[in-house]
Amino acid sequence: MSRIRLLSEEVASQVAAGEVVERPAAVIKELVENSIDAHATRIEVLTRRGGISLIRVTDNGIGMDRDDALLCLERHATSKIRSGADLASIHTLGFRGEAVPSIASVSRFRLSTREHDAIAGTEVLVNGGKIEAVRDGGDAPGTQIEVRSLFYNLPARRKFLRTEATEASHVEHQLHLLAIGHPQISFVHLQDDRVAFQLAPAASLLDRIRDLSGAELAAELLEVPQMETPGIKISGYIGRVGVSRSSRQQQLCFLNGRAVENISLSQGLREGYHTALMKGQHPVTFLFIEMDPAAVDVNVHPAKREVRFRSPSDIRDAVAAAVRAALESDRARWSSVFRTGGVPPQETAQPTIPHPVLPLSEPEKRTVLVPRPSESTRAPTSPEAAPPQTLPKIPSQPEPTPAREAASAGPVQPDHFEQEVPPAPVPETFRFLGVLGKLFVLMENASGLVLVDQHAAHERILFEEMQRRMETQGVPSQRLLLPLTLRLGPKDSDWVERNLELLERAGITLEGFGSGTFKVDALPTFIKAEDPAQLLHDIIDDLRETTPQGARLRLGQDMIAKTVCRHAVKANDTLREPELLKLVEDLLACDLPYCCPHGRPTMIQISYLELEKKFGRKA
Repeated sequence: MSRIRLLSEEVASQVAAGEVVERPAAVIKELVENSIDAHATRIEVLTRRGGISLIRVTDNGIGMDRDDALLCLERHATSKIRSGADLASIHTLGFRGEAVPSIASVSRFRLSTREHDAIAGTEVLVNGGKIEAVRDGGDAPGTQIEVRSLFYNLPARRKFLRTEATEASHVEHQLHLLAIGHPQISFVHLQDDRVAFQLAPAASLLDRIRDLSGAELAAELLEVPQMETPGIKISGYIGRVGVSRSSRQQQLCFLNGRAVENISLSQGLREGYHTALMKGQHPVTFLFIEMDPAAVDVNVHPAKREVRFRSPSDIRDAVAAAVRAALESDRARWSSVFRTGGVPPQETAQPTIPHPVLPLSEPEKRTVLVPRPSESTRAPTSPEAAPPQTLPKIPSQPEPTPAREAASAGPVQPDHFEQEVPPAPVPETFRFLGVLGKLFVLMENASGLVLVDQHAAHERILFEEMQRRMETQGVPSQRLLLPLTLRLGPKDSDWVERNLELLERAGITLEGFGSGTFKVDALPTFIKAEDPAQLLHDIIDDLRETTPQGARLRLGQDMIAKTVCRHAVKANDTLREPELLKLVEDLLACDLPYCCPHGRPTMIQISYLELEKKFGRKA
């Protein structure tokens, strides 16, 4: 007796619906994408009870005649592709012809459509996949689809739906993705007959982001300089340094107008933000990628969320380069904000701050009044007396100059004594105020109060100095007395064989020693571990996720960050005013002055407006 049987069309449709239709948000995604493919310029979405009770999608697209309206309810009926060759070059959001019949098989479904030059339209009623009525309709040109009682005939699937509020949040998130991906289209969302949002066609992507995410977030975004590499074009906006989230919810990437997820995109973002993002945080991105559809496969996931690139390394490198370029482009603005308080350079001749800043001429010396030490804290007057605390140095830094040592001589008898120090090359628009808690340097500029974390600032300065030295001199390595034998799995072994030269530039010397086995002859000098084999496994895993350009220094950067953290000035170290001003000036000269190597901010600005609001002077 045969045990294999052919499923009925009704059951087969319900099985297919389980892959395409997960929840109301998935229904809206499929229907709105069809509206976009139909060249709609206005799309209205109505939901009730989070889409469980009712979903209605109305557009002003090209519409359908009666034959197409009936044919679209058949499985694998589509106008997007004609042959298997078309799957290699998909330009539309939808293409499988599965969504509409799958949705109709698990709901009470109504389709009303009309072409723009037609006298009458077509209305089709479907109940659980069975067509109940086909008649003329009088709706406006375009298409309107109603989906009622989703999963009414699949109680097992219906009970897996979340609360109405949760489903409504998923619907809104999906509509946000579609609206951001297509800012030229007008979107209206009605939730339980209330207007959730109403978006007119946006003049720019930033305007659409501002409409949906607020002006505060839009002001913290950087425009990605449009970059074009062979076959790849990248644009969009990313968050400035310090603008991050604990989840990837606002890490949005669009490929040819489609919101997608891919590990190569995530790796490129992480590589581009390297040392500018705190551990456990994720960047805010609205990244748009355009590339030849033949170079990407969008037919690898039932919901088309995940894609597969023909050359993952190329897209990863391009994204990392675009992010780095955007962050570097923000350096001039960041420096201007703290040097001039955000005032354009031509307006900085007369800074509007309560106390005028007196610029120092180049040969002029500054006199610093130093309090006389008390009897209990007075330093000994012997030649062995220790000088005041100065900035800790790494080995490559010059020793203190004679002028500085002379300025740090022991105390004298008057209550205050005058101490001459060389003028610090601090921007004229800064005014030193003091130090708070032996950590935060307080300064004033044209916009208000500036706070500098002296430890984070010194970390960034030392980090970039050591990194530049490593770039010019390479990663120092030392030979092992006893070579280390390393066994790797097939994937790791293949990667190592293809990147032996890269690893050698990173200070690791390996050579093949049999199938899947390598002999390690040398390691970077700064690597110290009880289990070198495990450390090498971790290093290889880390380097595999980096771009070829960044992998050479990635191995050393983490070690540099740990090293400079030990050498940098600490929270309770007392520094003199000239040293603090020099610290600020050196920070402003860094390539990435916004944050320390661990991603923490180095300097923040509190405007006069914020202070006035705190004290109730302004609303």
